[in-house]
Amino acid sequence: MDRRRFIAAGLSLTPLATALSACGKTGSWPEGMAEIKWDRDTCVRCSMVISDRRFAAEMRGGEKNVVFKFDDIGCAAFWLRDKARDYPWLTEPATRFWVADVASQGEKWLEARKAHYVGGKTSPMGYNYGAIAYPEAGAFDFEEMRQHVLAKGK
Repeated sequence: MDRRRFIAAGLSLTPLATALSACGKTGSWPEGMAEIKWDRDTCVRCSMVISDRRFAAEMRGGEKNVVFKFDDIGCAAFWLRDKARDYPWLTEPATRFWVADVASQGEKWLEARKAHYVGGKTSPMGYNYGAIAYPEAGAFDFEEMRQHVLAKGK
């Protein structure tokens, strides 16, 4: 193959390579959210691998834009309580906090403090709350859900 044909063949494959490179990305991440590498990243509190896309959560903030990932919103609730002294920025309004919409399989993310939570789910750590975007009968706001989780004491 001469040089011209080699270059032409390479240029013709560029759009295909670009399209295929997008295949590896899973989920649509909100601006500022670090990608969760499913089945590889671990929960910062319990060290369990983050696999169930319906219950994952993430916090990001502080001067260094630190990221904390969770496999269950219950782990995040305990982390907020237990690490407030170490990371005082956790409660600041500028701290970003996302939770997966329980019905979206990790494709839709909600602001965790504005989401509503329904019980009766089977979550990875047994806190059993799933996030939803709109209130429905029996749903809790973030603070109510958090108080229920902390009362379990795990």
